[in-house]
Amino acid sequence: MASNPLNAAAAAELFPVIRRHTWLNHAAISPWPEPVSKAMRDFVADNASQGPLGYGRWLQVEQRLRERAPGLFAQEHPDDIALLPNTSAGLNRVARGLDWREGDSVVFMADDFPSNRLPWQGLGRLGVQPRPVSLDAHDPERSLIAAMGPSTRLLAVSSVHYETGLRLDLTRLGEACSRHGVLFCIDAIQHLGALPLDVDQVQADFVVGGSHKWLLAPEGLAVFWSRPEARALLEVVEPGWRMFADPFNFARADWTAPASARRFEPGTLNTAAIHGLEASISLLLEHGLDQIGSALLDRTDLLTEALESVPGIWLTSPVERERRAGIVSLVIDGMDSDRALAQLTLNGIHAAIRGRCLRLSPHFYTPIEQLEATIEVIRKLAK
Repeated sequence: MASNPLNAAAAAELFPVIRRHTWLNHAAISPWPEPVSKAMRDFVADNASQGPLGYGRWLQVEQRLRERAPGLFAQEHPDDIALLPNTSAGLNRVARGLDWREGDSVVFMADDFPSNRLPWQGLGRLGVQPRPVSLDAHDPERSLIAAMGPSTRLLAVSSVHYETGLRLDLTRLGEACSRHGVLFCIDAIQHLGALPLDVDQVQADFVVGGSHKWLLAPEGLAVFWSRPEARALLEVVEPGWRMFADPFNFARADWTAPASARRFEPGTLNTAAIHGLEASISLLLEHGLDQIGSALLDRTDLLTEALESVPGIWLTSPVERERRAGIVSLVIDGMDSDRALAQLTLNGIHAAIRGRCLRLSPHFYTPIEQLEATIEVIRKLAK
């Protein structure tokens, strides 16, 4: 990782989007930095000019991605990484792969994004008890820990809530899971690329995150990390030729699924997205995940501190820095969020609505002057 302070102004030059837009919607879909778009353009040009003759080079890009991706989790072992189509695919690998027994229970957040609710709710057909938990605003971890009991096999959480931006204390949850003998599964799509994550520190068993948000890459790819001991508990429900380190050995005698995380990759991967994600992870690791996280939190600090004191504005995201990642959500008194979003859009500011909230999500490179201009627009809307 980079050891020098991050030069956000220099980094911003890699993002052409800022020349025309204020992009505060990274929690939905991110614009690509120049290294990503170049990698994609080069791949398309290569394929268009000579078809798949460059497939060997493309596989080298894939291998570089596998070697770099563990850095997102403070790890070094490519064998613990699987490349999957999206976050939902990773969560379903866990939900469908565990040897659930009748009477087991699974604990998850009642208002989580559907991707991290539906797989667990569907286990009821196997006699598994879904335990959706409404979080205590003052101590959300206590709510989840209290719901775990002798029958609990797994705790599934999003590390950062998609609407409120609440960042859970993963270390506390991981310690509780360890005490109770419960598997710990994390949807980190709102975390990876925004803040550092040490899977050993939080004692995670499974972590998955898609590439198109804070990882600054194309849609259609996700990184799924699994601890070897936990991975061994999952049945391979979608076996296929691509799950081997030497997938083009079609005459192999032994088709037993490998112990590595590639056992979860049954078929052909999204080669175009692989080129983009390899470039974006390289950029993120070069700048340093600690430095990126600090720069991003400085930006959500700015938004939070400026907006929380404005009459008529109610923040629904956490005020405390340690409880935030890249999302600042708010409600404007007497103004429908659709109308507020329309006004922002007229000013070239791109945000989103989630629930009743206006959701702002900058990234580490977002120019401070763009955030200050956004604050002024919202202040005027609240008058």
